Amino acid sequence: MRLSFLLTGAASLAILAGCNSTANLVTEPVIADAPPPIQTIEDTSVTLTPPIAKREPTTIEQVGRTRIDPYHWMKDENWQQVMQDPTVLRADIREYLEAENAYTKATLEDPLEGLKEELFQEMRGRIKEDDSSLPSVHGPYAYLTKYRTGGEYPIIARKAAADIYNSEAEDEILLDGDAMGEGKAYFAFNDVEHSPNHKLIAYAVDEQGSEFYTIKFKNLETGEILPDEIQNTYGALVWGANSDRIFWIERNEEGRPAAVHMYKLGGEGSVEIYREQDPGFFLSVSESQSGDYIFIGAGSHTTSEVHYFEADAETPELKVIAPRETDIEYSVEHWGEQFVISTNADDSVDFKIVTAPIDAPGRDNWTDLVPHEAGTLILGMDVLKDHLIRLERHEGLPRIVVRESESGQEETIAFEEEAYALGTSVGYEYDTTMMRIRYSSPSTPSQTFDYDLVTKERVLRKEQEVPSGHEASDYRVKRVLAPARDGELVPVTILYHKDTAIDGSAPMLLYGYGSYGVTISAGFRTTPLALANRGMVYAIVHPRGSMAKGYQWYLDGKLKKKVNTFNDYIDAGNYLIEQGYSSRGNVVGMGGSAGGLLMGAAANQDPEMFAGIIAAVPFVDVINTMSDDTLPLTPPEWPEWGNPLTSAEDYDTMMAYSPYDQTTALPYPAMLITGGLSDPRVTYWEPSKWAAKLRHEAPEGGPYFLRINMEAGHGGASGRFEGLKETALEFAFALAAVGKAGDVELE
Repeated sequence: MRLSFLLTGAASLAILAGCNSTANLVTEPVIADAPPPIQTIEDTSVTLTPPIAKREPTTIEQVGRTRIDPYHWMKDENWQQVMQDPTVLRADIREYLEAENAYTKATLEDPLEGLKEELFQEMRGRIKEDDSSLPSVHGPYAYLTKYRTGGEYPIIARKAAADIYNSEAEDEILLDGDAMGEGKAYFAFNDVEHSPNHKLIAYAVDEQGSEFYTIKFKNLETGEILPDEIQNTYGALVWGANSDRIFWIERNEEGRPAAVHMYKLGGEGSVEIYREQDPGFFLSVSESQSGDYIFIGAGSHTTSEVHYFEADAETPELKVIAPRETDIEYSVEHWGEQFVISTNADDSVDFKIVTAPIDAPGRDNWTDLVPHEAGTLILGMDVLKDHLIRLERHEGLPRIVVRESESGQEETIAFEEEAYALGTSVGYEYDTTMMRIRYSSPSTPSQTFDYDLVTKERVLRKEQEVPSGHEASDYRVKRVLAPARDGELVPVTILYHKDTAIDGSAPMLLYGYGSYGVTISAGFRTTPLALANRGMVYAIVHPRGSMAKGYQWYLDGKLKKKVNTFNDYIDAGNYLIEQGYSSRGNVVGMGGSAGGLLMGAAANQDPEMFAGIIAAVPFVDVINTMSDDTLPLTPPEWPEWGNPLTSAEDYDTMMAYSPYDQTTALPYPAMLITGGLSDPRVTYWEPSKWAAKLRHEAPEGGPYFLRINMEAGHGGASGRFEGLKETALEFAFALAAVGKAGDVELE
């Protein structure tokens, strides 16, 4: 697919993926004597007593099961409007959330302000503020993204292609994110695409955090912002080959990408060209690397269908690659006189690559090009005119394989460190022999190479700068396999300072995710260095539910096997403790979104392992969320978690591990729980209800700090540095939890 700018707000989360979850039947008794509603707080800056939320038992019956939810009232029935206009939030809900924020500020943020500021300045000092991406050539221009010193938002620019590596050549600024975001509480780009004739640029912006994007257009010759504007979009867009129209995705009232439209500039408006009838399938739109075709993808977590049409079509006539079949996934590229398709068809659990004729691309005409190899997961593929490039994970580590089209000869590119991250980019051009390789490890800053596929020459074009200084030799990186209780070996990536003693005395931050097949890469991140430099071990667990050991590893951590994710995380933590990386009660767990579900389940399974838990936008109200088919992500995620509306077995499975439903009188550690009022992925009421229930059911545990960003969504604050402040608070909490915040103790 052609390169496009996909720019989102800064986030303290390691990943922004998905956001729903799953677990045995438990019925909470009716609360006879509910505490009184919270009272109005006049001076919210000095609130030292945690808010006690009112309890209004709501009885819910489904699939022969009954549950009682005492905090159902926190979900504003007008939530869809709240996502786009937070001012309409019901008054009693706003009062509660503001009281929680006031309590967190007074008892956590203010006492930790000095450490938070120290961490923020230290982490900011590792960011090259006037950084820029490597330019990517497209015809007469080379396009890039850059930042200015002190700037929060990206700047989209270009220069003459001949000046691609001329640092003295002046850039032409196309979109100035800092100017566009000035004075706004939230601002983020999504897709930014220049037209094929380089005269126009289309861009999608979100000014609320709700992920409802508005597409706008700019004339690059005159600088004029065109009157054409498309609202309530999913943010993705593709230009037609004639530069007079775009193809965009409608976001419907439920927040789902429901239809693809063609918009012709000049006031002619949009024409719907495809509408998805199944609410469990989300849509995508993309362009082939060759520029000849546009693809419309419809997919759930386990099933794919792709339509295509000519990119220069005045009236698109959609054709299907292969009709959807349950549990058959595929993705498509155009390569010469054929399509190439990556698929799990024919029991290819770790995927294979096939070819298909353009005029008859159905499954009956698929021919294997790269056969399935169990244990070697094909992560993705790119095409250039004479080469097919695929990224694989083999024996737990990524590698690049380049195939020459005429001869079929293959070359493998790998690196030698114990743990590392690897990526490829082919830019905009199709008829080229150049690709880019990006490499990093937890201790090695990112390096970007231009690689000539014919001459095999590799040229280092960019090395990530750490302005405040960085010595990779000051850190140790390990990759270990931790035995799980059922005998499986769970990969763990570990980073720590060379002076940290591995004798059980060090505190540890144990990060985890483990859903949707997402694997947290072993790449370089500047923020964890702040913890490593303070004597903390930073470890990332890659449990089942990720694809760290192939696609089967993912399948073994979803649906009825979801508990494997939680067991792997706890077992890996215990193994690291046994190996001297930390000790019980000296570990801080951290995860976001579906990783927040992992944090809740881990706290329920073994609360005494942890000194603290950081649960960012946590998906913890599993059974209620997966029973609400009006939420944007619920129907598409039933293949991931199960459907409790139709299956009693799925209901029981989810209920057994749902953190909100399984909250009970346990010795929970201190917790920092965050959310965003405009978050369409994990709605604000999930973390809010959980915090309230923790206080009621386990008052001897904690303390519990809830922080709801009233001006942002799933990714938190939008600017580079505003987002970094949220990370600084999380890390300050982690250090305080293990007694490394000076005189500040969490009480």
